[in-house]
Amino acid sequence: MKVFFSALVLILGLTTVSFAQKGVLKFKEETHKFGKVPQGTPVTHEFVFTNTGSDPVILSNVTVSCGCTTPVWSKDPVLPGKTGSVKATFNAAAAGPFNKPVTVFSNTEGGSITLYLNGEVVPKAAAKPSSK
Repeated sequence: MKVFFSALVLILGLTTVSFAQKGVLKFKEETHKFGKVPQGTPVTHEFVFTNTGSDPVILSNVTVSCGCTTPVWSKDPVLPGKTGSVKATFNAAAAGPFNKPVTVFSNTEGGSITLYLNGEVVPKAAAKPSSK
C-alpha cells in the first residue's frame, strides 16, 4: 500500500510540474542607466527579452508611475526561443535624479516584472560645454 501511495504521489508530482511550464521572460537587463540627460530632451530605451519557457508569452499591459514615461511593447505572442521588447521613453522635463519603474504584465508564472530607467536630468546649460 505504501509503495502504491508513493508511486501515485510521484506521478501526480511529475504531472503537475510538466503542466506548470509556461512562458518565461528573460530580459537582457532590468535596469537602464541613462547617466546625465539634458533637461527637455526625451530619452528612450528598449528592453529586449527572450521567451525561455515552453509556451508563448503575451504581454497584456505595461504600466508606468507617471505621465513623464511612455511605454510601447510587443503586442503579438512571443514564441519560445524568440525575442520581444518593451520600449520606454522618459520626458526629461524636471531637473534632478530619476528612477522610473516600468511594470510589465504577462501570462508568465510570476505575472509581472518591474524594469527601471534611472539617471539624472541636468539643466541644458550644465549639459553643454562652455563656449568661452
